[in-house]
Amino acid sequence: MLVLVSIFIALNVLGAGEKYFQKMGETLTGFSNCRTLEDYQMVANQFRTIANVETAEWLPVYYETQCYILMSFMDNSGAKARDVWLDQAEKSIKKMMDLAPQESEVYALEAMYHTGRLVINPSERAMTTTPLINAAIGRSLGLDAYNPRARFMRLSNDIGTARFFGSDTTPYCDDARELLEQWDSYKVKSPIHPSWGKGQVEEIINGCGE
Repeated sequence: MLVLVSIFIALNVLGAGEKYFQKMGETLTGFSNCRTLEDYQMVANQFRTIANVETAEWLPVYYETQCYILMSFMDNSGAKARDVWLDQAEKSIKKMMDLAPQESEVYALEAMYHTGRLVINPSERAMTTTPLINAAIGRSLGLDAYNPRARFMRLSNDIGTARFFGSDTTPYCDDARELLEQWDSYKVKSPIHPSWGKGQVEEIINGCGE
């Protein structure tokens, strides 16, 4: 009888896992097709629903957070509106860190969040946000020195800083090419784990030819 109960429990856990991966896959497909603020809001809500069911999983919280960060970059209605989206992201960042404190991807996304705050008003926010960005990138690379998203965030912010001070960004072109060459050799843990960034690196390289 005990064996039968154990098998029953195992099958139910497996079934729940399969359902989770299926739902995440479906929602990530929607995520990849987002084009408007409304699209991202709808997908963020879907990720939040998954997170409320799968309370031990960090990836739904990760993608909900990322939706709001991307919305802040997209919104052209002013600094106040952009900060509101980042306020939404901030609410889930701590939860994400509590769920996965040793996950490199979490801190790479934190760096993106702080970058979102910075670009709204670089002249006023650089002194406070730049150390936070660097700390998040450092933590991410400390956990996984080869994480391409953390490396991209470091490269992107180095280029942004150089442009802000009117410095030449050409020296970063070789770094971008090296990162792109190594990108596909990094093994993503699963099909639902973060894999973004390659396109942005390609854009940097395309800009090097201008």
